[in-house]
Amino acid sequence: MSALPRLGAAVPRRASPVARALGRAALALLGWRVEGAIPDLPKFVIAVAPHTSNWDFVVGAAAMLALDIDLAFLGKHTLFRGPLAPLMRWLGGIPVDRTGPHGVVAESARAFRGVERRVLALAPQGTRKGQGRFRSGFLHIAREAGVPVVPAALDYATRVVRIGPPFEPTSDPQADLARFEAHFAGVRGKRTRRIAGRADL
Repeated sequence: MSALPRLGAAVPRRASPVARALGRAALALLGWRVEGAIPDLPKFVIAVAPHTSNWDFVVGAAAMLALDIDLAFLGKHTLFRGPLAPLMRWLGGIPVDRTGPHGVVAESARAFRGVERRVLALAPQGTRKGQGRFRSGFLHIAREAGVPVVPAALDYATRVVRIGPPFEPTSDPQADLARFEAHFAGVRGKRTRRIAGRADL
């Protein structure tokens, strides 16, 4: 497996050699690698796309552990029931009831303001069963929290998790979404799905 990007001193870490070794082994077994640079910042949102398969979570979790980055992610509340619940929480999962999404934005932004370091991973396309639309919630969270967004592309054509440069959300979320979608142009998900326009969270 190729060398992984190094984390700067400001980035929150798990500091777990066992978890890191597990993540590296999983990436090697799956045949994936990580390219790009994680910004040396204490707080940011990671926007992961495209989201077309449950395998996206497996690849993303392996990359997170391999990089030794300590992050949180939002997941459908039903995933936190039963025997998988402890694993989901250990990985950094936060259960979300999607019937009240606007409350999620405010709550997530407040969580950033209450700590010195925090990385939050989101899938802007929401459920893998959707039509590929990028929702604007991740931009609202980042803007309200005053943190940048770091794009992470899951490219199944090359089996690369590609980390892009951070960008600061503006007061025009539709323009920001267009810019974000352009970054992912040509990236192939596990299942082919066209980006079908934009939508608000």
